[in-house]
Amino acid sequence: MSREATTDTVTLELITGTLRAAREEMEALIDRTAMSPFIREKKDFFTSFLNRDGKLVVSSSLTLSGNLVEGVFQHYPSQTMADGDLYIYNDAYGTGGGVSHLPDMVFLAPVFHDNKLFAFAESWGHLWDIGGTVPGSISPEATSTFQEGVLVPPVKVMAEGVLNEEVFRIFTRNSRFPDMMRGDLKALMAACHLGKRRLEDAMDRFGADAVEDAFEFMLAQSEQALRTEIERRVPDGTFGFRDYIDSDVVTDQSQSVHVSLAKSDGKISLDFSGSADQAEGPINFIMDDSVPKYMCGLYFTMHDPNIRMNAGFERAIDEIIKRPGSLVAPVEPAPIGLRTHTMIRVNSALFGAIAQATGGDASAASSVYVLYYLRSEDRATGRVDLCIEGLGVGFGARTYADGTDAVYYVAQKNYPLEFAEMEFGVEIEAFRIHADSGGPGRWRGGCGIIRDVRVLADDATLGVRLDNCKFPAFGVAGGQSGRPGRIIINPDGPEPYELKSMSDGNRLKKGDLIRVITPGGGGWGPPAERPAESVLDDVLDGFVSIESAYDDYGVVLSADGVSLDMDGTARRRSELNAPTGMFHRNQYISGSTAESLDDEVAAE
Repeated sequence: MSREATTDTVTLELITGTLRAAREEMEALIDRTAMSPFIREKKDFFTSFLNRDGKLVVSSSLTLSGNLVEGVFQHYPSQTMADGDLYIYNDAYGTGGGVSHLPDMVFLAPVFHDNKLFAFAESWGHLWDIGGTVPGSISPEATSTFQEGVLVPPVKVMAEGVLNEEVFRIFTRNSRFPDMMRGDLKALMAACHLGKRRLEDAMDRFGADAVEDAFEFMLAQSEQALRTEIERRVPDGTFGFRDYIDSDVVTDQSQSVHVSLAKSDGKISLDFSGSADQAEGPINFIMDDSVPKYMCGLYFTMHDPNIRMNAGFERAIDEIIKRPGSLVAPVEPAPIGLRTHTMIRVNSALFGAIAQATGGDASAASSVYVLYYLRSEDRATGRVDLCIEGLGVGFGARTYADGTDAVYYVAQKNYPLEFAEMEFGVEIEAFRIHADSGGPGRWRGGCGIIRDVRVLADDATLGVRLDNCKFPAFGVAGGQSGRPGRIIINPDGPEPYELKSMSDGNRLKKGDLIRVITPGGGGWGPPAERPAESVLDDVLDGFVSIESAYDDYGVVLSADGVSLDMDGTARRRSELNAPTGMFHRNQYISGSTAESLDDEVAAE
């Protein structure tokens, strides 16, 4: 029987602010002390506080995490834990999707009060190299998770404050960059210790009961906010959508994620059992039940800055249905390194289902961020470089605003040009907006980017991960789909050639130029309804070409190219055909049901 909460609202808000600040302090510590570019520069890490049951309470807005503690409980029941213990793992299958691919290493520090387990402080980060068949550990051509690096099941890396050096050495020995690995691990460990101290400080200041009340206050707040928004915006009924991934790489076959959203008598179910079978290539996604719940929570409550992602969202969605052996519930040892492709489609399929339910009141689809792996060696110096660079794409337009341009992923960042050149032995010769890549609409889809990378080493191999070429990010409510990207080698040379969008082992030599062109997000609403002044601004800023302004938006510029021809615009817009379907991917899709939508998209 749970204790009745007695803490006043003011104190609850003070504790909430204290814990959020503490979590940000944990992130700042990692930011200052980590060594690898992916953590230090890209910010691919995550910190949080969880209650004694392992339920997420205080976090950032990153939706990749599953149930972070359950896998640890399976090996270390709560009654066996002690103050000063620290647990570590990256085993995605062994933890049921606690993490979803091997480079993400989790640290968990139990926090005690009066010798009883009270909570957990947590950190995880994407490690630079953890072994596997290729430097960087992730290859688009992997066919087994055992090719993707060393697997660490939940283990106690510190017992009552004493580091288990053997465990630490075993793991770092499996990296091609052990010093970098060691620095990152210590940064993540330090963040956990800091979070533990800050939780203890909060209990000393406010009392353990008050902190526990604040935990429940934050969970209840998120749960109620999500329930309220779903009840207000989603009618009773069943609404489905299927979205597509270009390729699983190994078979070159397209794959799909299907979701059926059902609402009845205040109950919400999300059924993913219609998704494709698990793939031979590494796009499989071990989707913990919490992930689509968090996606729904973040979307429906994004207008309220007081609502944060936590397990309250889990309580608001009643059921998640998955089919074992499917793309979102693969069976070991199916490879999982590129699970982001499927994870993003889970998000876009949810948007599609919400659009079906609400008559288009949902964001358009976003493209999947692009990654390339450049592995090189300079014969004169013996220098070996690994460049893993994630590049921004266009996000989908919202129902009230344009999509965001040139975004890598959520709260993470693009590498500064100067850093990339200094760190990786390359030369960045161009970094600009991919004009016209954002889907035309009343609200324009976000644009991707163009990045020119010159190879300076004598020999290099290139792995690339580019999606949304065959199936660009769809538009909603009259908005058009985003435009695809591509990767071209020596585009201005006598013999340019295009790389397969998802491939590895591409041989390059000194002086070769890699041009990475990333895709854009879908638009929302009819393009002819976008204010002509906004289209002109886009043209002047390099987001939209003069040709697209005329063809897609019906906007005519004056001869000077910097002002509007309003009479010409009125005539041109009268000639444009009105949208004929809820969704657009290369063409308008007329069906309003999941079945007809599937048929038309699959025909592409």
